[in-house]
Amino acid sequence: MLHGYKYTVGAEEIGSETAPRGRPSSAQRGWLSRGLDQPGGKLPLFDRDGKRVSPQMVRACLDAGWATPWFANPLKPDWQVCKLTDSGRHALGR
Repeated sequence: MLHGYKYTVGAEEIGSETAPRGRPSSAQRGWLSRGLDQPGGKLPLFDRDGKRVSPQMVRACLDAGWATPWFANPLKPDWQVCKLTDSGRHALGR
């Protein structure tokens, strides 16, 4: 399953077609790895620059099983609060 999204990390633009389904792209790895040190594996809603994480990238990680919805966000129902799964840790090599 391919997703037509692009995510920018620094000067590098990454689309889903650059990574095989079994391995996260660089952008996905960056986002997923931020859950490694968080209580319960909570994944951030915003990147390190304060920009909202791409909903398409979140959806791609959910579809791959690397992340799972955690709870509904009552303040912003369209923002998916997620946590890292065991599959996500495995995909990161942890």
